[in-house]
Amino acid sequence: METIQFIEKIRKFNRYYANVLGKIDQQIYHQPFPLTEARVITEINNKNGCTATEARENLGIDRGYMSRMIQKFEDEGIIYKKQSEEDKRQYLLYLTDHGKEIYQDLVNNSRREVGNMIKALSNRDLSKLTSSMEQIESIFSIENPSPSTVSIRSFQPGDVGFVAHLHGRLYDETYKFGPMFEYYVMKGLTEFMMNTDGGQLWVAEVNGEIVGSIAITKYNEKTAQLRWFVLDEEYQGMGLGKRLMETAIHFCKEQGYQHVFLWTVSILNKARHLYQKYHFTLTEEKPNQEWTEAEIMEERWDLDLSSYY
Repeated sequence: METIQFIEKIRKFNRYYANVLGKIDQQIYHQPFPLTEARVITEINNKNGCTATEARENLGIDRGYMSRMIQKFEDEGIIYKKQSEEDKRQYLLYLTDHGKEIYQDLVNNSRREVGNMIKALSNRDLSKLTSSMEQIESIFSIENPSPSTVSIRSFQPGDVGFVAHLHGRLYDETYKFGPMFEYYVMKGLTEFMMNTDGGQLWVAEVNGEIVGSIAITKYNEKTAQLRWFVLDEEYQGMGLGKRLMETAIHFCKEQGYQHVFLWTVSILNKARHLYQKYHFTLTEEKPNQEWTEAEIMEERWDLDLSSYY
């Protein structure tokens, strides 16, 4: 079959499918919540902490229309905003109790109307119908995979062990670091857990899996140390290193630190490039013969926060 014939068959099905859904929408989505507003309410409920920009881009809504809609929902007590802990410039959207009641009404109405639409179908036909729908969804999911869910968050119980594991595995596989390096990481993390005053540890997650980390520890009243910055190489190129670094530096400014430093090794070229990008400068070098068979060079990098912004 030529491509044009496939296209026409898809267009014909699309017209029929749109008509079917249109009849349902007319029954479900009425004033004061037309279809687009109902979709936004559903998106906010499902994501439970998305930004207006994320919801707008996911649903393909005009920026101005989205802004007016969010303001309306806020004025009517349907949603509330909460400042993001990772980026103070961002505000996350959540449904209020009133908003959750509205969402549940939408769900109940939708279920009732869909139930009315299929009540005359036999179980065999229903099975064929839903199977075909799942097949269509599966095919388009392969062609257009869903974007990864990426987040930077403060550590929780159980995370520190993953951070030590990530360091040990990545540095052994990539750079042939020995067990003494993993001991060094675990020892430092254990000390941090005993006293987190003036510090914080963050992990980067992709689809719920920890793939990176960064931390700030207190060196003295004016100086902080950046530690345990690592990112699984499979997830580089997603901007996670940049987000981790900005989270740590922003925390230093909030805590009133005037200076931050870190120790790394000269063979970590990508990390060193990122440090330079954020205006760290190399201030000290010393040889290390404990972690690898060949001698490597440890480096100290410093950043003056008083002139950073």
